[in-house]
Amino acid sequence: MTASAESSTGERSSPTAEPAASGRLPDFFVVGHHKCGTTALYDMLSRHPQIYLPLLKEPRFFASDLRYPNPPGRKLVPETMDEYLALFADARADQRAGEGSPMYLWSREAARNIAQVQPAARMIAILREPASFLHSLHNHWLLHHIEVEKDLRKALALEEVRRRGGPGARQSFWPQALLYSDHVRYAEQLQRYHAVFPREQVLVLIYDDYRADNEAAVRSVLRFLGVDDTLPVQTLERMTTHKRVRAMRVDDIMRALYGAQTPWSRVARAGVNVVTTKRARASASRIVRRRVVYAEPKPPDASVMLEIRRRFKGEVQALSDYLDRDLVALWGYDKLG
Repeated sequence: MTASAESSTGERSSPTAEPAASGRLPDFFVVGHHKCGTTALYDMLSRHPQIYLPLLKEPRFFASDLRYPNPPGRKLVPETMDEYLALFADARADQRAGEGSPMYLWSREAARNIAQVQPAARMIAILREPASFLHSLHNHWLLHHIEVEKDLRKALALEEVRRRGGPGARQSFWPQALLYSDHVRYAEQLQRYHAVFPREQVLVLIYDDYRADNEAAVRSVLRFLGVDDTLPVQTLERMTTHKRVRAMRVDDIMRALYGAQTPWSRVARAGVNVVTTKRARASASRIVRRRVVYAEPKPPDASVMLEIRRRFKGEVQALSDYLDRDLVALWGYDKLG
């Protein structure tokens, strides 16, 4: 059975110990989290001549418990082991092949699934202070139409309703993503990887260190992967969200006209295509998104951020103990009272 085979209940099975076809498996995985600089790290690593990374940054293949459906008529992620292995077919024998799926750290199944097929793999995780992480993640989910509640405090309050499959869950095509507290159980997440991989195969970066000295952090990753860390490193500043959704309904319409594959959207696009040129449509889309849909991000509400820090102080303490590093002081949780 391949990694994408489904049971009678429709749930995707876990990858088995034997790949469905011969092919190159990754040597390393950037396992997460979202909004912690994983995209920037992926881009910087991809420029190294001894590293191969596929154009598809997030295959999500081993997170069998976090179903992220391909939209109708489009295949965004691989669904079989054959399709997954094909991502690495062009990697040279002298290169380290890797992939980056931020949901792997959050997943309860990914660590075990990866270990079954590639026990020698190396893992890279990046952890961020919970309040700033959840503020950025919430905005990210809004941009991608996973979240529908624009107020962060209200979104966090909906978590238990969504966990039970209430109305808030039915509004999202990926309700699991909206269980925010599951994303910041950092010590528990690392324990899942340490349970199946030796500690020397798991590199944990703290986002603050990564931002303070990006080049040094990247070079530490290169050493961890066993490639030349003396080559020039081109640092990138793609570690923050620079926009927020201001008009979600307008964005819904734009996505229907220019992206979604549904019968209604195909009819609508056909009508628009008759009366406009491709260049005009692209220009109009950019203008509407820039002037109407998106806006500059608002600063986080200080009272909400304080609530989040108080709520997750225990998680920070647990992580500090687990890593033997005082993240309580680094992230200012010792001043909460």
